[in-house]
Amino acid sequence: GHSPMAVVQKVRRKANQSKPPPTPKTLNPSSGHSPMAAVRVILPHPHLPIPSWRPQLKPSSSYPRRAVAAPASLSPSPLTASLQLGDVIEAQQFDRQVLNEIFEVAREMEAVERGSHGFRSRVLEGYLMATLFYEPSTRTRLSFEAAMRRLGGEVLTTENAREFSSAAKGETLEDTIRTVEGYSDIIVLRHFESGAARRAAATAEIPVINAGDGPGQHPTQALLDVYTIKREIGRLDGIKLGLVGDLANGRTVRSLAYLIAKYQNIKIYFVSPDVVKMKDDIKEYLTSQGVEWEESSDLLDVASRCDVIYQTRIQKERFGERIDHYEAARGKYIVDKKVLGVLPKHAVIMHPLPRLDEITVDVDSDPRAAYFRQAKNGLYIRMALLKLLLVGH
Repeated sequence: GHSPMAVVQKVRRKANQSKPPPTPKTLNPSSGHSPMAAVRVILPHPHLPIPSWRPQLKPSSSYPRRAVAAPASLSPSPLTASLQLGDVIEAQQFDRQVLNEIFEVAREMEAVERGSHGFRSRVLEGYLMATLFYEPSTRTRLSFEAAMRRLGGEVLTTENAREFSSAAKGETLEDTIRTVEGYSDIIVLRHFESGAARRAAATAEIPVINAGDGPGQHPTQALLDVYTIKREIGRLDGIKLGLVGDLANGRTVRSLAYLIAKYQNIKIYFVSPDVVKMKDDIKEYLTSQGVEWEESSDLLDVASRCDVIYQTRIQKERFGERIDHYEAARGKYIVDKKVLGVLPKHAVIMHPLPRLDEITVDVDSDPRAAYFRQAKNGLYIRMALLKLLLVGH
């Protein structure tokens, strides 16, 4: 007396009851999927929450994070365990061991970038990076976006968040960060206020990378600068470094001074106009770390002694209405053929770019002009950081 459909349903129920329970899928290392992607496959959503654990690079009470235990199957390896870098906020947060491991991954990224022209990497496939830039940028923004895409990730970008976003309507940085982290897996922030990156990191539950916060710091620039010195000179201990130009407003030289102080037998020369001298906080920090430093007004003398001349532009945008101070500072120290004439053969000239007239164009053809190689190294360092922050070593 049963209908044909009822008979079919009964037979299916019996067949399903006789089947063994399905075995969970496991991660195929060669598949290119991330550990987080594997977790999403393994864990049944109705019963267990998807863990928000990620490898960290440096725990700090300054940047609180929600405590979530990592699944046993995804426990970091001994090498990854030493990398503790929840956010990238300031140069002081790194120690030599972490720097060495970041540089090791950056060397690996050189090979990945060369190979990506014929075969796209899938290391960060499925991940989204949001770039929030409240100040203009070309190299930093493009290199971060290129780094993410070279590793198979995607990018959400805001080129001028200060003018064309909710910030123009009065939204706080904290509210913007809380909103954007809902769309992405990592945030790269450039802001016009010193300390903005620290505020963002304290707010966000996902990694935040400081891409420059006003006159404060630019830690990824410092990382690529130190990496460039290592690649060009062959060592980091025993370096003599000349910092030239706008040392008061230049966040790149501040971060570089903090980072190079991690190494032994460093000597730093400060060469700058009086209105943009290096600030006392950096000098005091270097002294506390046992780093020898000296102020000089003679660029040729300093160049003859150094392994690295790090030239910077005088930043007009930091002077406000004091144009007289800007004009007094601009053009006082120029790297030209005269500087090349006294610079040691093994030494290099670096610049964070953009340049105006503080390095003459006839210097570009000299093999000691490393600033464009330096800019390319920024891609490798940022690829390394994205990989380490999102999927580990």
